[in-house]
Amino acid sequence: MSNLNETPKGMRTVIAVLGRRNAGKSSLINALVGFDLAIVSDIPGTTADPVEKAVEINPLGPCLIIDTAGIDDDSELGQIRIQKSHAVLEKADIGLIVIGDGKWTDYEEALSAELKANHKPVIIVINKNDLSTSLDLQQLLTDKGFDYILTSAADKSGITQLKERLGSIEGAGRLEEPALLKGIIKPGGLAVLVVPIDSGAPKGRLILPQVQTIRDILDNNASALVVKQDQLADTLHRLSSPPDLVITDSQIVLTVSEIVAGTVPLTTFSILFSRFKGDLFKMTAAAAAIDSLQDGDKILIAEACTHHAMSDDIGRTKIPRWITQYTGKNMDFEICSGPDFPDNLNHYQLIIQCGGCTITRRNYLNRIERATQAGIPITNYGIAISYVQGVLSRSLSPFADLLA
Repeated sequence: MSNLNETPKGMRTVIAVLGRRNAGKSSLINALVGFDLAIVSDIPGTTADPVEKAVEINPLGPCLIIDTAGIDDDSELGQIRIQKSHAVLEKADIGLIVIGDGKWTDYEEALSAELKANHKPVIIVINKNDLSTSLDLQQLLTDKGFDYILTSAADKSGITQLKERLGSIEGAGRLEEPALLKGIIKPGGLAVLVVPIDSGAPKGRLILPQVQTIRDILDNNASALVVKQDQLADTLHRLSSPPDLVITDSQIVLTVSEIVAGTVPLTTFSILFSRFKGDLFKMTAAAAAIDSLQDGDKILIAEACTHHAMSDDIGRTKIPRWITQYTGKNMDFEICSGPDFPDNLNHYQLIIQCGGCTITRRNYLNRIERATQAGIPITNYGIAISYVQGVLSRSLSPFADLLA
């Protein structure tokens, strides 16, 4: 069972540790976190698949370290491992390229180019510095303009400097995320949260976006009042004054919009996360592509997690049904779930991404950027639902000044 007090993966800075076999990647990770997290062996290729571990690294804070297989394994199985290592770059916020023999090869050149092309900070770690001076390599990296650190996992030299360098990186992962409710709720304000407790709700707990929203309301020195859908009208009637904000589950936004006075700002958890994780303006504009859908078009429903799908699942059942009813067209809906995102997006006419509570902002923005580069409109669950139900402008009312 996961610790409820742990920072969610989607709020951790993702650090990918990359390099050739036997560069000392696993040893470096153990030195970085201060305990034996990764398996260490002198046998090249010990790390077969990417291994993730949530840790705390001061002064950076909550992180997700990913230990990857060596990128120079030319065996048939090694090629599969290399593909998995490259897939890690999609979710990474920071790339550490580890060199253990003092040599800069085509492998490091390709890795650094891929990270830079995706606007990921790169630190070159010249490891095993206790065994060689690597002066030629240092000069080469200086000429190339790379940021590098000299370390030795064996005697821990350079590890403190590496931690400090990681902590100084601006715009990495969670550090660039805006506050969830920034500019929407003021200190002393009251937000009413409408949370359905139905067959899709997890037993005995709230889902992550609801929990994070409550915490952010408290961080803004405001108050949160949580109600079920059938309690909303009576609760609002009993309040001496209207709430400052109502946030609802997207699936019942139409019903809630009919109950809440038009003067009260209203939005959904999913739309909140489209700004928190992604690009609210771009994803809102993309919703208009729903009107252009035709028979036979392919729509990608992108789930960032691998939750257990219920019989009336929002992404697999409800959104396809609502869009089909709205357009009157017969379209092909495809589902991708988990951290993987299709390499080829060109055969889709629209992508509808979930709120992304389990992935980092950088990963979410990568998906938006890839869709944009392919010329495919990408929107968000909550935005799409509000659009087809005719209440999008109402659901965006808390962001009116931000979208103006």
